Amino acid sequence: MGSPKIRDRGFWKVELADVGVTQDQPRTRARLSVVPLVAWLAVAALLALFFYGLTTQRLQAGIAPKPNTVAPDFQLTTYDGQPMRLDSERGKVVVVNFWASWCVPCRDEQPTLEALWKSYQKRGVVFYGIDIQDNQHDGLAFIRQFGATYPIGPDPTGAVSINYGVVGVPETYIVSRQGTIAKKIVGPVDASQLAAPLEELLR
Repeated sequence: MGSPKIRDRGFWKVELADVGVTQDQPRTRARLSVVPLVAWLAVAALLALFFYGLTTQRLQAGIAPKPNTVAPDFQLTTYDGQPMRLDSERGKVVVVNFWASWCVPCRDEQPTLEALWKSYQKRGVVFYGIDIQDNQHDGLAFIRQFGATYPIGPDPTGAVSINYGVVGVPETYIVSRQGTIAKKIVGPVDASQLAAPLEELLR
């Protein structure tokens, strides 16, 4: 019986006659170590594709109108059946607030919006609330919970939010007497943030 064969692997040697150690063992270990890496790469690729899809959908949702351009007109019906059309308010300053009942920041800002509405309506400012990606039951429950009294209606087809390039709620637009975009506020509004531009437009 001859001496065992030894093959040089560079940084180690493999004795082919050793029990449990074969010529293919390093190769098998290498294959096993590659499997988790391939799995992680596949998961990463799927996640990247998913988030790319979300981004693409947002970009396709619409382009927000720029300041000093004409605000897109819309014609909706409030939850209590009254018409709500932007162009009919030409000559007045209009606050357009996009919200949803499931949106926590929308709940945070609602008391501020209601207080400002009550303060500015006697000065001719119009407030419109547009409920998006919501259902009627939850929308009405939101209105009752916060005692909202300014006109609020749903955007059933999503066309208005698309025309305004809304990608999240809340978003608020202030429209001048001339019907142009005066200011856009992303996120929940506070009293001073909304009152300052209103005061400027009412001069």
